[in-house]
Amino acid sequence: MNTLVTKVDHKWLSLTFRQPWITAVGALKVRLSTLPTEPVIPSKKPFKVELVGGKRYSWCTCGHSKKQPFCDGAHKSKAQGLSPLRFVPEKDSTVWLCGCKYTNNPPYCDGTHKQDFIVSAPLHEHTDS
Repeated sequence: MNTLVTKVDHKWLSLTFRQPWITAVGALKVRLSTLPTEPVIPSKKPFKVELVGGKRYSWCTCGHSKKQPFCDGAHKSKAQGLSPLRFVPEKDSTVWLCGCKYTNNPPYCDGTHKQDFIVSAPLHEHTDS
């Protein structure tokens, strides 16, 4: 028997395999599919939005939603390591919500879209699949 020791989410995990070459390949596939994903960039500009005070909103953090800047559930199949940011504004307001998904003040735009790493990055294009 072989023992595999690995670190997953800052916790050490020890597994013992009877057929290491078969089980290890299966374990590797599972580990790769659970790694956190980076958001894609759906827009290099913020979205001007009228928010209603007291209403709950879900801001898309993955960039895959077709209802930007809000979540449509696309992260469930395309970015399983990410989930929407849910927030409730205190009062009615007009705000700029981040479109590049790299803001340091989510869900609000902080100008990060003007930085070189966003300006030079490709925009995400939606597919029907």
